[in-house]
Amino acid sequence: MKTHNIGIILNGVTGRMGTNQHLIRSILAIRDQGGIQVSPDEVILVDPILTGRSADKLQALAAQHGVERWTTDLDGALADAHNLIFFDASATLHRARFVEKAAAAGKAIYCEKPTAVDTETALRLAKVCEDAGIKNGVVQDKLWLPGLRKLQMLIDQGFFGRILSARGEFGYWVFTGEHQGQPAQRPSWNYRKEDGGGIIIDMLCHWRYVLDNILGNVKAVSCLGATHIPERIGEDGKPYAATADDACYATFELENGVICQFNSSWDVRVRRDDLFVIQVDGTHGSAIAGLRKCWIQPLGGTPKPIWNPDIDQPIDFYEGWQEVPDATNYDNAFKIQWELFIRHVVLDEPFRWSLREGAKGVQLAEAGIASWETRKWIELEPMDT
Repeated sequence: MKTHNIGIILNGVTGRMGTNQHLIRSILAIRDQGGIQVSPDEVILVDPILTGRSADKLQALAAQHGVERWTTDLDGALADAHNLIFFDASATLHRARFVEKAAAAGKAIYCEKPTAVDTETALRLAKVCEDAGIKNGVVQDKLWLPGLRKLQMLIDQGFFGRILSARGEFGYWVFTGEHQGQPAQRPSWNYRKEDGGGIIIDMLCHWRYVLDNILGNVKAVSCLGATHIPERIGEDGKPYAATADDACYATFELENGVICQFNSSWDVRVRRDDLFVIQVDGTHGSAIAGLRKCWIQPLGGTPKPIWNPDIDQPIDFYEGWQEVPDATNYDNAFKIQWELFIRHVVLDEPFRWSLREGAKGVQLAEAGIASWETRKWIELEPMDT
C-alpha cells in the first residue's frame, strides 16, 4: 500500500465556519474515513495542526475533537516540512499576511473567500503564489451543494432550451441582539466596514463563482447596497454603529446575454423553500434550486395563469413543479472541494478554483460597491493572466 501522510495547517479555524465546515465536516471527516482512497493500493492520510493566537481556544478545540497537534507558533508550523498545505480561515483583513508568509515557506495555499477586500490585494496574492510556483485554491463551496449540482445537471442535459434569466434570493433575519432570548447569530465584525464586514463583499464573491461556473461569465453589474439597521449589540453587550451594508440588490449581465437578479439580505424573514434559492427560466422549462433540493417545470407542464384580481387565485402554483430526485449520494460540499485540492497537491490532478478565480469574486464585489456609490452600471475588466 502506497501511503501519503500530509500535514495540513489549519489557521484560524476556531470560528464557527472554520470549526464546523473545515475542521469537523471536512478534514476530520477525511481522517475518520481512513483518508482519501486513490486506488486499492494508494491512500492519502491527513494530519491536521491547528494554529491561531489563543492557546486556550486551540487546546480546547484540539482536545474536543482528538486533534493531536496545535500551536500558537505559526512560523514553527510553516518550517515543518511535514506540513504541505496551509489553510486560512482567519478574518479577511488578516488573510494577506498569512498567505504571503505561507507562500514564502513554499506551502500549497488554500483559503476561505473573500481572499481580500480589494481586487488589487486579491490579485497580488494570486501572483505571489503563481510566481512561487506553488499550488493554490480558494473555497467555492456552493458549487458542490446538491441543489446546484442538480441545476448543473439540468443545464448539461439541455432541459432549459435557451436560458433567459435567473433570480436569486439569499438571506434571513439576523437578530440585532437587543432583545434577551434572541442573541445575534452572526459576529459583530460582519457589520463593521472597518473590520472587513459587509454583505456585498461576502455574498457577491459567492455569486461570481456560482454564475461564472453554472450560467455564464459575468459581464457587468448594477448594485444597490443598504445599511437597513444602523445599530446592533456586540458580543460585549454594548451597542455599536453598523457601518457596513447589510443588504444588497444586484443585477448581473452575463456575456451570453442571460440576465440575473440577486437579492442578498440579513434583514429579511424567510418565506421560500430555503435560505438561498435560485430560479432559472428558459424557453423549454424552469427550475428552482435550493441548497439541497431542486424542482422543475417543463414547457408542456406550464399552467396558463389569467389575471383576475376579483377572485381567489384558482391555480396552486406550487403543485405544478416536480422535484428532481436524488440519483446519487451527496457528500459535504466543503469536504468535496477539500478532497479535490488535496489530490491536486499530492497527485497533481487538475484544480481550477485558484486564488486568481477567487480574485474575480473580489472584483465583482468591488464593482458592486462602485455601482452603488456612483449609481451606474459597472463593466468588469478581464483579469490579467
